[in-house]
Amino acid sequence: MDETVLTEDGVRLWAVRGGAGAPVVFCHGGPGLWDTLEDVAALLTDGATVHRWDQRGCGRSERRGPYAMARSVADLDALRRHFGLARMALLGHSWGAQLALQYALEHPDRVSELVYVSGTGIDQDSTWHAAYKQNLRANLGAHVGRWEALKGRGERSDAEDREYSVLQWSADFSDRERAIEHAERMATPWLGVNFECNAAINAEGKRTWGTTALRAACEGLGVPTLIVDGAEDIRPRRAVDSLEQALPRVSRKVLQGAGHLPWVEAPDDFRTAVGGFLADRL
Repeated sequence: MDETVLTEDGVRLWAVRGGAGAPVVFCHGGPGLWDTLEDVAALLTDGATVHRWDQRGCGRSERRGPYAMARSVADLDALRRHFGLARMALLGHSWGAQLALQYALEHPDRVSELVYVSGTGIDQDSTWHAAYKQNLRANLGAHVGRWEALKGRGERSDAEDREYSVLQWSADFSDRERAIEHAERMATPWLGVNFECNAAINAEGKRTWGTTALRAACEGLGVPTLIVDGAEDIRPRRAVDSLEQALPRVSRKVLQGAGHLPWVEAPDDFRTAVGGFLADRL
Protein backbone atom coordinates (compact mmCIF):
# COMPACT_ATOMS: atom_id res chain seq x y z
CA MET A 1 0.00 0.00 0.00
CA ASP A 2 1.33 3.43 -0.97
CA GLU A 3 2.01 5.80 1.91
CA THR A 4 2.68 9.53 2.16
CA VAL A 5 5.59 10.78 4.25
CA LEU A 6 5.38 14.44 5.27
CA THR A 7 8.70 16.21 5.76
CA GLU A 8 9.13 18.95 8.36
CA ASP A 9 8.96 21.59 5.61
CA GLY A 10 5.70 20.17 4.29
CA VAL A 11 6.79 18.21 1.21
CA ARG A 12 4.90 14.98 0.51
CA LEU A 13 7.04 11.96 -0.31
CA TRP A 14 5.75 8.72 -1.82
CA ALA A 15 6.73 5.53 0.01
CA VAL A 16 5.82 1.86 0.13
CA ARG A 17 6.86 -1.09 2.27
CA GLY A 18 6.64 -4.85 1.94
CA GLY A 19 8.05 -8.11 3.19
CA ALA A 20 8.62 -9.43 6.68
CA GLY A 21 11.66 -9.06 8.90
CA ALA A 22 14.06 -6.38 10.03
CA PRO A 23 13.79 -3.02 8.24
CA VAL A 24 15.81 -2.16 5.14
CA VAL A 25 15.37 1.26 3.52
CA PHE A 26 16.30 1.73 -0.14
CA CYS A 27 17.76 4.91 -1.66
CA HIS A 28 17.30 5.04 -5.42
CA GLY A 29 19.71 6.52 -7.94
CA GLY A 30 19.70 9.78 -9.83
CA PRO A 31 19.64 12.40 -8.56
CA GLY A 32 16.34 13.39 -10.10
CA LEU A 33 15.05 9.89 -10.85
CA TRP A 34 12.52 7.77 -8.99
CA ASP A 35 12.53 4.38 -7.28
CA THR A 36 13.23 1.61 -9.79
CA LEU A 37 14.26 -0.92 -7.14
CA GLU A 38 11.15 -3.09 -7.07
CA ASP A 39 13.13 -6.04 -8.45
CA VAL A 40 15.70 -5.62 -5.68
CA ALA A 41 12.90 -5.67 -3.12
CA ALA A 42 11.58 -8.90 -4.62
CA LEU A 43 14.99 -10.51 -4.08
CA LEU A 44 15.13 -9.56 -0.39
CA THR A 45 11.61 -9.42 1.06
CA ASP A 46 11.70 -13.04 2.27
CA GLY A 47 13.99 -11.93 5.09
CA ALA A 48 13.40 -8.22 5.51
CA THR A 49 10.77 -5.49 5.51
CA VAL A 50 11.79 -3.32 2.59
CA HIS A 51 10.92 0.40 2.52
CA ARG A 52 11.11 2.19 -0.83
CA TRP A 53 10.50 5.87 -1.57
CA ASP A 54 10.77 8.53 -4.24
CA GLN A 55 13.11 11.31 -3.23
CA ARG A 56 11.99 14.93 -3.05
CA GLY A 57 10.90 16.29 -6.41
CA CYS A 58 11.07 12.86 -8.04
CA GLY A 59 8.56 10.40 -9.42
CA ARG A 60 5.46 10.12 -7.25
CA SER A 61 6.75 12.55 -4.61
CA GLU A 62 5.87 16.22 -4.60
CA ARG A 63 7.92 18.13 -7.18
CA ARG A 64 9.29 20.83 -4.88
CA GLY A 65 12.75 21.73 -3.67
CA PRO A 66 15.11 22.74 -2.28
CA TYR A 67 17.48 20.12 -3.67
CA ALA A 68 20.63 19.47 -1.63
CA MET A 69 22.43 16.65 0.15
CA ALA A 70 21.46 17.98 3.59
CA ARG A 71 17.83 18.18 2.53
CA SER A 72 17.97 14.62 1.17
CA VAL A 73 19.45 13.34 4.44
CA ALA A 74 16.69 15.12 6.39
CA ASP A 75 14.04 13.61 4.11
CA LEU A 76 15.47 10.14 4.66
CA ASP A 77 15.24 10.71 8.40
CA ALA A 78 11.62 11.85 7.98
CA LEU A 79 10.96 8.50 6.32
CA ARG A 80 12.60 6.69 9.24
CA ARG A 81 10.42 8.55 11.73
CA HIS A 82 7.27 7.98 9.66
CA PHE A 83 7.78 4.22 9.80
CA GLY A 84 8.80 4.30 13.47
CA LEU A 85 12.26 2.81 12.91
CA ALA A 86 14.81 3.19 15.67
CA ARG A 87 17.51 1.66 13.43
CA MET A 88 17.50 0.46 9.86
CA ALA A 89 19.72 -1.09 7.25
CA LEU A 90 20.29 1.17 4.24
CA LEU A 91 20.71 0.01 0.65
CA GLY A 92 21.66 2.73 -1.80
CA HIS A 93 22.20 2.47 -5.54
CA SER A 94 24.39 4.85 -7.59
CA TRP A 95 23.65 8.39 -6.32
CA GLY A 96 21.50 6.71 -3.67
CA ALA A 97 24.64 4.95 -2.40
CA GLN A 98 26.18 8.37 -1.80
CA LEU A 99 23.06 9.48 0.04
CA ALA A 100 22.98 6.34 2.18
CA LEU A 101 26.66 6.77 3.04
CA GLN A 102 26.16 10.42 4.01
CA TYR A 103 23.20 9.51 6.20
CA ALA A 104 25.27 6.82 7.93
CA LEU A 105 28.08 9.31 8.54
CA GLU A 106 25.68 11.79 10.14
CA HIS A 107 23.49 9.26 12.01
CA PRO A 108 25.55 6.11 12.61
CA ASP A 109 23.44 5.19 15.62
CA ARG A 110 20.38 4.89 13.36
CA VAL A 111 21.99 2.60 10.75
CA SER A 112 22.54 -1.08 11.44
CA GLU A 113 24.14 -1.98 8.07
CA LEU A 114 25.00 -0.20 4.82
CA VAL A 115 24.83 -1.79 1.37
CA TYR A 116 26.62 0.45 -1.13
CA VAL A 117 25.65 -0.61 -4.67
CA SER A 118 27.33 0.83 -7.79
CA GLY A 119 28.37 4.06 -6.10
CA THR A 120 31.25 6.23 -7.26
CA GLY A 121 33.31 6.51 -4.09
CA ILE A 122 34.51 9.51 -2.12
CA ASP A 123 37.02 11.07 -4.52
CA GLN A 124 36.31 13.98 -6.85
CA ASP A 125 34.57 12.79 -10.01
CA SER A 126 37.44 14.23 -12.06
CA THR A 127 39.38 11.08 -11.13
CA TRP A 128 37.02 8.80 -13.07
CA HIS A 129 34.52 10.82 -15.11
CA ALA A 130 36.54 11.04 -18.33
CA ALA A 131 36.77 7.25 -18.48
CA TYR A 132 33.04 7.00 -17.77
CA LYS A 133 32.19 9.29 -20.69
CA GLN A 134 34.42 7.28 -23.00
CA ASN A 135 32.80 4.02 -21.89
CA LEU A 136 29.32 5.52 -22.24
CA ARG A 137 29.88 6.48 -25.86
CA ALA A 138 31.46 3.13 -26.64
CA ASN A 139 28.46 1.24 -25.26
CA LEU A 140 25.98 3.46 -27.09
CA GLY A 141 27.51 2.30 -30.35
CA ALA A 142 25.14 2.98 -33.25
CA HIS A 143 22.85 5.02 -30.96
CA VAL A 144 25.49 7.61 -30.06
CA GLY A 145 24.48 10.03 -32.84
CA ARG A 146 20.84 10.13 -31.76
CA TRP A 147 21.85 10.41 -28.10
CA GLU A 148 24.13 13.36 -28.88
CA ALA A 149 21.39 15.07 -30.89
CA LEU A 150 18.91 14.74 -28.02
CA LYS A 151 21.50 15.77 -25.42
CA GLY A 152 22.32 18.96 -27.32
CA ARG A 153 18.71 19.97 -27.87
CA GLY A 154 17.79 23.07 -25.85
CA GLU A 155 14.28 21.94 -25.04
CA ARG A 156 12.99 18.40 -25.35
CA SER A 157 9.45 17.12 -25.30
CA ASP A 158 8.49 14.59 -22.66
CA ALA A 159 8.75 11.84 -25.27
CA GLU A 160 12.24 13.05 -26.24
CA ASP A 161 13.27 13.13 -22.57
CA ARG A 162 12.22 9.51 -22.31
CA GLU A 163 14.05 8.52 -25.50
CA TYR A 164 17.20 10.32 -24.35
CA SER A 165 17.07 8.62 -20.95
CA VAL A 166 16.46 5.16 -22.41
CA LEU A 167 19.46 5.53 -24.70
CA GLN A 168 21.70 6.75 -21.88
CA TRP A 169 20.52 4.07 -19.44
CA SER A 170 21.05 1.37 -22.05
CA ALA A 171 24.80 1.97 -21.79
CA ASP A 172 24.66 0.76 -18.18
CA PHE A 173 24.07 -2.88 -19.09
CA SER A 174 26.68 -5.49 -19.87
CA ASP A 175 24.43 -7.49 -22.22
CA ARG A 176 24.38 -5.22 -25.24
CA GLU A 177 21.74 -7.29 -27.03
CA ARG A 178 19.22 -6.70 -24.24
CA ALA A 179 20.40 -3.25 -23.16
CA ILE A 180 17.56 -1.27 -24.77
CA GLU A 181 15.02 -3.77 -23.43
CA HIS A 182 16.37 -3.35 -19.89
CA ALA A 183 16.41 0.44 -20.21
CA GLU A 184 12.85 0.50 -21.57
CA ARG A 185 11.73 -1.45 -18.51
CA MET A 186 13.39 1.11 -16.24
CA ALA A 187 11.50 3.86 -18.06
CA THR A 188 8.10 2.17 -17.71
CA PRO A 189 6.09 3.78 -16.28
CA TRP A 190 7.75 7.03 -17.28
CA LEU A 191 7.65 9.47 -14.36
CA GLY A 192 9.89 12.19 -15.78
CA VAL A 193 13.45 13.11 -14.80
CA ASN A 194 13.84 16.16 -12.54
CA PHE A 195 16.83 17.75 -14.28
CA GLU A 196 16.80 20.73 -11.89
CA CYS A 197 17.32 18.37 -8.96
CA ASN A 198 20.00 16.48 -10.87
CA ALA A 199 21.97 19.63 -11.68
CA ALA A 200 21.73 21.11 -8.17
CA ILE A 201 22.87 18.02 -6.28
CA ASN A 202 25.59 17.10 -8.77
CA ALA A 203 26.99 20.63 -8.59
CA GLU A 204 27.06 20.41 -4.80
CA GLY A 205 28.88 17.08 -4.99
CA LYS A 206 31.61 18.58 -7.16
CA ARG A 207 32.26 21.12 -4.39
CA THR A 208 32.07 18.81 -1.38
CA TRP A 209 33.24 15.34 -2.45
CA GLY A 210 36.91 14.35 -2.35
CA THR A 211 37.89 16.19 0.82
CA THR A 212 40.23 14.96 3.54
CA ALA A 213 37.41 15.57 6.03
CA LEU A 214 35.13 13.15 4.16
CA ARG A 215 37.80 10.46 4.11
CA ALA A 216 38.47 10.97 7.82
CA ALA A 217 34.74 10.65 8.56
CA CYS A 218 34.61 7.37 6.62
CA GLU A 219 37.62 6.09 8.56
CA GLY A 220 35.63 6.62 11.75
CA LEU A 221 32.41 4.97 10.55
CA GLY A 222 31.71 1.80 12.51
CA VAL A 223 28.66 0.68 10.50
CA PRO A 224 29.21 -2.71 8.79
CA THR A 225 29.26 -2.04 5.05
CA LEU A 226 29.00 -4.20 1.94
CA ILE A 227 30.16 -2.66 -1.34
CA VAL A 228 28.59 -4.31 -4.41
CA ASP A 229 29.92 -3.66 -7.92
CA GLY A 230 29.02 -4.90 -11.36
CA ALA A 231 32.33 -5.87 -12.95
CA GLU A 232 31.33 -4.22 -16.24
CA ASP A 233 29.93 -0.98 -14.85
CA ILE A 234 30.98 1.84 -17.21
CA ARG A 235 31.86 3.95 -14.15
CA PRO A 236 35.37 2.69 -13.36
CA ARG A 237 35.26 0.60 -10.21
CA ARG A 238 38.60 2.04 -9.11
CA ALA A 239 36.56 5.09 -8.10
CA VAL A 240 35.34 3.12 -5.08
CA ASP A 241 38.76 1.89 -3.96
CA SER A 242 39.44 4.82 -1.63
CA LEU A 243 36.09 4.31 0.11
CA GLU A 244 36.86 0.62 0.61
CA GLN A 245 40.27 1.53 2.01
CA ALA A 246 38.80 4.13 4.37
CA LEU A 247 35.96 2.13 5.93
CA PRO A 248 37.02 0.03 8.94
CA ARG A 249 34.23 -2.59 8.69
CA VAL A 250 33.82 -3.29 5.00
CA SER A 251 33.54 -6.20 2.57
CA ARG A 252 33.25 -5.99 -1.20
CA LYS A 253 31.61 -8.19 -3.81
CA VAL A 254 32.19 -7.81 -7.55
CA LEU A 255 29.52 -9.50 -9.69
CA GLN A 256 30.75 -10.79 -13.02
CA GLY A 257 28.73 -10.23 -16.20
CA ALA A 258 26.87 -7.28 -14.70
CA GLY A 259 26.86 -3.56 -15.25
CA HIS A 260 25.56 -0.61 -13.24
CA LEU A 261 22.36 -2.42 -12.16
CA PRO A 262 23.89 -5.74 -11.09
CA TRP A 263 20.64 -7.27 -9.80
CA VAL A 264 19.25 -7.18 -13.35
CA GLU A 265 22.05 -9.18 -14.96
CA ALA A 266 23.26 -11.24 -11.98
CA PRO A 267 20.15 -11.61 -9.77
CA ASP A 268 21.15 -14.86 -8.06
CA ASP A 269 24.63 -13.59 -7.20
CA PHE A 270 23.16 -10.30 -6.01
CA ARG A 271 20.64 -12.05 -3.77
CA THR A 272 23.34 -14.29 -2.34
CA ALA A 273 25.72 -11.41 -1.63
CA VAL A 274 23.25 -8.86 -0.24
CA GLY A 275 20.81 -11.29 1.33
CA GLY A 276 23.64 -13.15 3.04
CA PHE A 277 25.20 -9.94 4.35
CA LEU A 278 21.94 -8.74 5.81
CA ALA A 279 20.91 -12.14 7.15
CA ASP A 280 24.16 -12.40 9.10
CA ARG A 281 23.28 -9.20 10.95
CA LEU A 282 19.52 -8.63 10.89
